[in-house]
Amino acid sequence: ALLEMEENQITLDDLEKGADNPAFSSTGEERLNEECDGPRGESKEERRGEGTGRFSSYCRKALRPVSKGKRFCKAHAKVLRRVVLGLLGVAYLCYFIAACWLNFQRALALVVMTAVVAFFICWSLFKKHCGAKVLLLLSPVWKCFQKSWPWLKWLLWVALLGGLIAWLVLDTSKNPEQLISLAGFCFLVLFLFACSKHHGAVSWRAVFWGLGLEFLFGLFVLRTDPGTQAFRWLGDQIQFFLSYTTAGSSFVFGNTLIEEVFAFQALPIVVFFSCVMSILYYLGVMQWLIVKISWLLQVSMGTTPTETLSVAGNIFVGQTEAPLLIRPYLADMTHSEIHAVMTGGFSTIAGSVMGAYISFGIDAASLIAASVMAAPCALAMSKLVCPEVEESKFKGKANIRLSRGEEQNILEAASNGAAASVGLVANIVANLIAFLAVLEFINAALRWFGEMVDIEGLSFQVICSYVLMPVAFLMGADWADSPLVAELLGIKIFLNEFVAYQQLATYKKNRLSGLEEWDGSRKQWISERAESIATFALCGFANLSSIGIMLGGLASMVPQRKGDIASLVLRALLTGICVSMLNACLAGLLHVPTEVGDCVAFLSTANFSSTSYTMYTCCKELFASSVLENGTLSFTGAWAGLPDSVLSLAQCCGHYNHTSC
Repeated sequence: ALLEMEENQITLDDLEKGADNPAFSSTGEERLNEECDGPRGESKEERRGEGTGRFSSYCRKALRPVSKGKRFCKAHAKVLRRVVLGLLGVAYLCYFIAACWLNFQRALALVVMTAVVAFFICWSLFKKHCGAKVLLLLSPVWKCFQKSWPWLKWLLWVALLGGLIAWLVLDTSKNPEQLISLAGFCFLVLFLFACSKHHGAVSWRAVFWGLGLEFLFGLFVLRTDPGTQAFRWLGDQIQFFLSYTTAGSSFVFGNTLIEEVFAFQALPIVVFFSCVMSILYYLGVMQWLIVKISWLLQVSMGTTPTETLSVAGNIFVGQTEAPLLIRPYLADMTHSEIHAVMTGGFSTIAGSVMGAYISFGIDAASLIAASVMAAPCALAMSKLVCPEVEESKFKGKANIRLSRGEEQNILEAASNGAAASVGLVANIVANLIAFLAVLEFINAALRWFGEMVDIEGLSFQVICSYVLMPVAFLMGADWADSPLVAELLGIKIFLNEFVAYQQLATYKKNRLSGLEEWDGSRKQWISERAESIATFALCGFANLSSIGIMLGGLASMVPQRKGDIASLVLRALLTGICVSMLNACLAGLLHVPTEVGDCVAFLSTANFSSTSYTMYTCCKELFASSVLENGTLSFTGAWAGLPDSVLSLAQCCGHYNHTSC
C-alpha cells in the first residue's frame, strides 16, 4: 500500500510536465473507489457517495477547457495585452477623429489632453528604447559642457541678473508701487537669513534656484497670456468639476440646506475632492505628478530625494499626508531634511480644502499658482533657515520608493477616500465652532478692557490691523487696504486660514456687487490688487493650531524622532509664514490691473437696476470728470459734449454719493 501511495504522489517534475493527478482522473477515481470503498451497491450511503464522486468528476471534465484557457492566457499575456491596448487605441483614434471632424472648437480641450498624454507616452518609449544611445551620442558634448561650466555659470548668472534688473526698471516705471513689493520680498529673505541656524553653511544654489523657479512660475502664470489663459481655464474646469458635488449633497440634505447653510454647501466638496484624490492615488496619477515635480526641484536645487518628494507632495495633499510618501525614510533623515518636510507642510494647503475655498468665491487660478509656487520657495527658505550640516544618507540616491495605498480596486479607493474625509470635515467644523466662539469671547473681553479707558471698538482684528499693517504694506497692499489685509493675516496666523478666506470672500463679494468702498469710516472691500496679495498670503497651513497637527502626525510615524521634531517645529512655522508672504510679494510685483474698458459705452447701455464693480468704477470716473461751476454742470474728458452724460450721472447718483449729485 505504501508503494502504491508513493506512486500516486505528485512531484515538481509532474507539475512542470503537466501530468494530471491520478486521483482526479476517471481511471484513478475508479481505482480509488474500488480500493477504498470496497464492492459497490451495498447501501444507500455508498450509492450516494458514488453519485457525488461521478458528479465532481463530470464537473472537473467540464472545467478542463476553462483551465486550458487560463493557461493559454498566462502563456500569451504580453501578446494579448498588446492586442487589447491596440484595439483600444484604434477605437480612441476613431473617436478622436470624429470629435475633431464634427466640431474642432468644441473638441479643443480633448485635443490638448490627447497631445499631452501622447507626448509623455512617446517620451517614455523614446527614453526606454533610445535613451542610452542618445546619452552615449551626447557624452562628448556633456564633457565639454562640464569643462566650461565653472566660467559659464558665472556668465549665465550675470546675464540673468542683468536681464532681471532691466525688466524691473522697464516694468516698474509704469507702476512704481510694484517696487514696494520688491522691497518687501528682499526684506523677508534677509529676515529669514538673520534667523538662520548656521549662516556659513547656507546652500546658496538651493536658495537662488528655489526663488528663481518661484519667480519664473509666477511670471508665467501672472504675466504671460498662455499662462494666464491656461490657469484661468484650469480654474474654471475645477469649479465646474466641483459643482458635481451638488448632486450628492442635494440628495442627502435637500436643496434648501445646501443653498442657505454653509456646512451643507462647502463641506461636501471636501468629501468629494478627497474621494477623487484617493482614486488618483490608486491609479498612480498623483505619484507620477509628484515624481516629475520633485525631479525638477531635485536636479535644479540639489536637494535630497526624500525632502523633495515630500515638499512636492504638499502641492496636492495635506501636511500629514505628504510625509506618508517617505515614511520608511523619516527615521534616518537629517535635522535639515525634517525641517524641510515641516516647512513644506506649513507653506501649502491640501487639495481637499482648496475645493472649499474655491466654493467661497476665491480665485481658483491664484490658489493653484500659490500652491505650486510655494514648493520651490519652501525648499529654498528651509535651506536658508536650517541649512544642511550633517551627511545625508539619501544624497545621490537615485530611486526612492513611493508608498502606495493598500486598496484592492478603484471602488475601495473611492470608499476609503470618502471615509477618510469624515475626520477632516469633523475637524473643520469643530475648529470653526471653537475658533469663532473663542474669537468672539476675546473681542468681548478686549471691548470691555477698552471701555475702561474710553477706547471704543477694540478687538483682535483691530490689534492685528495695527501690528501687521507694515507687513501688509510691504507685501504691496495700498496703505488704505493695509489694515484689512493685516487683519486677514492675523486671523490666518492666530486662528486658521479657513476663517480668513471666509472674510476675504466677503470683501470680494462686496466689491463685485458694486458696494460703496467706504461705509462711513468702515471700509467694505479691498482693491483687486490687495485681493490677489491676500489670496497668496493666506495660502498655507502656517498657523498656531497646525503645530499640534504637525507634531502629532510626524511623531506617530517616527516616535524616536519626537524630540527633534518638537525642537524644529516653531522655526518651520515661521519659515512657512514667510514663504506665503514671499508669494504674496511676488503677486504684488507681477499684478497687472484689470482694464475697465469704455465707460461711456458701458453706462449708456447699462441696466441700473443692480450694481457691479464695473458700474462703480465707471460712475467714479464720471464723478471725477464732472465739474460744477456757478451752478452750471459740465464734463471733461471722454464725457465732454455727450448728451447722455447728465442722464448717466443721475443714474449713478441713485446708487452712489458724490458732491456732483
